[in-house]
Amino acid sequence: MAVSVMAAILLVLLYLLIFVFSGQDGEESGSLSAMISEKCAELLNAISGKHWTQNVLDSMAAYFEHPIRKMAHFSEYACMGVLLYGVWRPWKERGRKLYLLIVCWVFVSAGADEFHQLFIPGRYGCFADVVLDTCGGAFGLFVCVCVEKMVRRRKQKSGF
Repeated sequence: MAVSVMAAILLVLLYLLIFVFSGQDGEESGSLSAMISEKCAELLNAISGKHWTQNVLDSMAAYFEHPIRKMAHFSEYACMGVLLYGVWRPWKERGRKLYLLIVCWVFVSAGADEFHQLFIPGRYGCFADVVLDTCGGAFGLFVCVCVEKMVRRRKQKSGF
């Protein structure tokens, strides 16, 4: 029960975070992505021990920007899948109905997020992002199911 309540609180915070990110106009969202991409290029430069020119760093940052944006989408919704599992697992029996409920909830949430972006200057809704987000949620759910199975097996082996 305590896990369910904590997961619900974290889920609300995640929804707020997603709403804030989706509410950024195109320029603001793009500059945040560019900044993160630049930091990744700089980190890669530092780790590699090379001393790339600013042109090379800028090219790498531009190359990283799209995949980083998509990984952010996937990760946010993977967290949503985990949190939804935490909210509903104590109340619903494990199985297809629970899993389908979670994936559908993530799909609707992702669709609502993309719909919200239609009203933000410089942003647009994209069905491909809904699919990517739903895959992220399904992945988070999959991780929870696998971890739960591993814990159950370990308990059975140890006699608990």
